[in-house]
This record gives sequence, C-alpha cells and structure tokens, in this order.
Amino acid sequence: MRGVLQLLVAVLLCSSLLIGHGAADASGGKPYHFGFKKSKNGQLPSIAEEGFMDIVKKHGAIFLGDTSDKELYLTFDNGYENGFTAPILDILKSKGVPAAFFITGHYVKDKPELVKRMVAEGHIVGNHSWSHPDMTTLPAERVQSELDRVKLAVKELTGQQEMHYLRPPRGIFSEQTLAVSRQVGYISVFWSIAYKDWDTKAQKGAKYAYDSVMAQLHPGAVMLLHSVSKDNAEALAQIIDDARSKGYTFKSLDQMKVKQYR
Repeated sequence: MRGVLQLLVAVLLCSSLLIGHGAADASGGKPYHFGFKKSKNGQLPSIAEEGFMDIVKKHGAIFLGDTSDKELYLTFDNGYENGFTAPILDILKSKGVPAAFFITGHYVKDKPELVKRMVAEGHIVGNHSWSHPDMTTLPAERVQSELDRVKLAVKELTGQQEMHYLRPPRGIFSEQTLAVSRQVGYISVFWSIAYKDWDTKAQKGAKYAYDSVMAQLHPGAVMLLHSVSKDNAEALAQIIDDARSKGYTFKSLDQMKVKQYR
C-alpha cells in the first residue's frame, strides 16, 4: 500500500511539472527584437546574422517578397492617430497604391471612421494587437485574446470578415509567438525598409524621410512607415512617384507570391 501511494505521489508530481512546463512554454522561448542589415548601394538587405532567420522562415513570416521582381509592399503601423492618416489615405487613393495598415485596439476605438475608410478603399487592415504588449511575455491564450479582440472589433465596425496579417508589437517576437499566431491564422509581417520615423519629437523634414527610404530601395521590399510621422506624410507622394520612375510596382500583401530570406 505504501508503495502504491509513493507511486501515485510521483505520478502527480510529474504531471504537475509537465503542466507547469507547458504553461511556461506558451510564453517562453528566446525573445528577439527584429533587426536587419539595411540595403545600401543597391545591395539586398539581410537577416542572416540576426540569429532568427531560421524561425522566421519556418513559420512563414514575411521579410522580403520576390527579389527578382521590382515589387514593393507599403505598410504602416497605426498605434495611435497623429493627424496624418487621412492625408496618407488621400495620397494612396490619388496614386492608386495599395497598403497595409496594422492597427491596435486603441486605434479602432479612437478612429473608427479612418478604419472604415481603409477597408472601403481596398487597403489591408492588419493586426497590431489590442494593447501593444511584448507578446513574448504572455501565455498562448493571452496572445490569442490580444489578436481576437482586434479582429472582432474590426469585423463589427467594417464588416471585414478575415484578418490574415500580423505585425508583432514593438517588433518583439519568439518562436512561440510566431507559432501561436500562425496557428490562429496569421502571417507575421516584418520589413526590409525602415528608419527611425516614430519619434514625433524628432521629425527632420520630408527630404530626410524621402532620402532615408529611397536609399534603401530594393526589389521585393516590405516598407515600414509609421503613420504618426509628419515627415512620412509629406514625403509619401514623391516616394511613390520616384519609385515608379525607377520601374517599381506597388503591390498588396495579398499579391505576394514569393517569400525570400537571406
């Protein structure tokens, strides 16, 4: 009898350890801050030295489109509104350029008319999480809740039934967060063109924004711009015109047929 009790205690202890390990795994894994070697002098950018290329590729996340084709994918992060999204939408409409806007729960609640306009004008509205947390610190069910709340709010507001694209908040991710988000139907979208544009107190003018983007231009580029930037709004039309003059075509993420990693 004593032996049976000891065996039962051992089984229960083992089970509790396994349960605890599973819970930790949901929010565990090495966290990464997305970074990349920028394109310079026409050379392609790279994530080969960042330590996460294999897991980005494994989970089908987006870094580059087809680098043999002069295609560009324009994406905006919309954590909050600073008065520039409407002018950005005006430019996109006048130029016939599709874009993806990654929005937070705050943005849905604060600027519903702009969200409705994004959808009505044919842009992708993607998920940037409800509260913009570091998702690598959250258990799997909380990650899913962060994503579900945005998707449901956009559906109720605009009638958009599906939401397929996610930009990890703060660019922080782990293999677990990529796996969980993919499991619930999302493709994580990173970027291959970016510059420090999010600091509204350190805007440097439209020319700086233009030069920063055009210096990194390359085939298959996923461009990250923050909609809070006055510089971006003022430079956008010229960026579009001059990229096109160089033979580039702006495409929607839904049109991406090739994902590349290097």
